[in-house]
Amino acid sequence: MYFTMKVRVIKSTGSWYICQTADGKRISCRIVGKFRLQDLKVTNPIAVGDFVEIELEVNQENGIITQIHERNNYIIRKSPRHPGKNHIIAANLDQLFVIVTIKKPRTSSGFIDRMLMVAEMHHIPATIVFNKKDLLKTKDLEQFELWKKAYQEAGYGVELISALDEADTDKLKTLLAGKTTLVCGHSGVGKSTLINQFIPDLNIATKEISAYHEKGTHTTTFAEMHPLEGGGYIVDTPGIKELAAVDIEPEEVSHYFPEMRERLNDCKFNNCLHQNEPKCAIKAAFVEGIIAEFRFENYLKIVDDLQAISYWKR
Repeated sequence: MYFTMKVRVIKSTGSWYICQTADGKRISCRIVGKFRLQDLKVTNPIAVGDFVEIELEVNQENGIITQIHERNNYIIRKSPRHPGKNHIIAANLDQLFVIVTIKKPRTSSGFIDRMLMVAEMHHIPATIVFNKKDLLKTKDLEQFELWKKAYQEAGYGVELISALDEADTDKLKTLLAGKTTLVCGHSGVGKSTLINQFIPDLNIATKEISAYHEKGTHTTTFAEMHPLEGGGYIVDTPGIKELAAVDIEPEEVSHYFPEMRERLNDCKFNNCLHQNEPKCAIKAAFVEGIIAEFRFENYLKIVDDLQAISYWKR
């Protein structure tokens, strides 16, 4: 005899999924058959954060996933092992914490802006958390203030912390309470250290930064949701090198830069790419200093990359 129930996927190990019931019970589940998901060309039909229906036999510990409920949103990246396919990192998120560092290792603004663009595409609010403030010298702090001003003016939350400072982590806990938060960033920026401060019992493995390359080593291999004491979840992810902007055209990119989006109607042409077109409101705002130089340059690089992809697909 079987019965069904709605549960949430909190961990994936490839072939098995750890699901959690409303009362906190965990059940190991697997898929029978194939799931098709809107032609997303993904390697994983089910992701951490998904709500699914499972079929469970009485007196059995393992279940079978029979249905995936519609997702509110998801974050996706290119599959590192399957060219041309994508991997869903997590679904049904309330917010995104982009963990970055100005040094040891250095996070580029290009990476941050691509991360924020994908969050905008899926209507996921994002906060940029600059970690390792204790390592910053005067020149580094000037860099932080430049980025902070631009991102705050674009509408993003910006925090400067040390993952080892309890006062800093307590401040972040208030932003996490009651929400499902994806924590992402390059390896070595301190994601695992930070999560250990939020949930000490986890003891997630951390590794030192390579002295030669000043890059972190991967310590997380599968995305996993961890319940927070005050309610809500943290979704821990492997170090991310690249997110995937799926089904986006070059002329759509500016729609996902908030400071550009609000000025699009002022451009002369509806399909303006803000490159060399006349009477472009975005370029004018850049020249006037309203749009930060690094944000505009990162926007142009994304457009160039998408145009190159379109060219080679012809």
